[in-house]
Amino acid sequence: MLEQIVSLNLFAFLLIFVRVGTAFFLFPGFSSQQVSMRLRLTISVAISFLLTPVLMDVLPKYPDSPWTLAVLIVGEVLAGAILGTVALIVFSAMQVAGTVISYVSAMANAMAFDPISQQQSAIVSGFLSTTAMLLLFVTDLHHLLLQSLIDSYSLFKVGNVPDLGDASELIVRHVSGSFKLGVQLAAPFLVVSIVYNLALGLMTRLAPQIPVFFVALPFQLVVSVVVLMLVIPGIMLGFIDHVRDGYMPFLAPN
Repeated sequence: MLEQIVSLNLFAFLLIFVRVGTAFFLFPGFSSQQVSMRLRLTISVAISFLLTPVLMDVLPKYPDSPWTLAVLIVGEVLAGAILGTVALIVFSAMQVAGTVISYVSAMANAMAFDPISQQQSAIVSGFLSTTAMLLLFVTDLHHLLLQSLIDSYSLFKVGNVPDLGDASELIVRHVSGSFKLGVQLAAPFLVVSIVYNLALGLMTRLAPQIPVFFVALPFQLVVSVVVLMLVIPGIMLGFIDHVRDGYMPFLAPN
């Protein structure tokens, strides 16, 4: 009897850990290289241990064959990968916004290592991504990720492999939505850039003897920094709403 209970609990813990571990290895903030592999593994094990008694009722019985167990594990890996990938795509809206802002504000050449995207990127992209990551934890939006992970068991049933067609459509929809939001968040800089370049072209025609380039570039940088100071609260509020709306479909209705 004790042997059956132990084996059943280990089986339940394994299934939950596969989904939770896959998601946490992709979630923004947890998937960064600055977070050690051991720490990510510890967090995944701890959360799986806490969720095991809660989710025992929705898990299938212990499989009779290793092939059935393999199918269960593959389904859980796909479910966790879908949740983590959607989180990364939703978060990439800040990367798009920062890239667009950098190009239209003459700051694209100022490169720095972005700890969020784990690559060299424009300094504005790194700043926006780091600020967004800070707000993700300050506003407790990471609790939304955890809640969606728990509620995903009502959406992705254990034992059923997620439909890859629906998953692809979901990912494509989030990619288009994140890109659209990134451009919308950079819209003030696009307007300023159009007005600035029109004024610059007009001034070049009216006073061709003035060294426009040496005067205009510093002025453009100053204007871009001032505009960024003014609109960054709105950018971050739009990002928070985007994250909340992006993960609402994964939450079970109350």
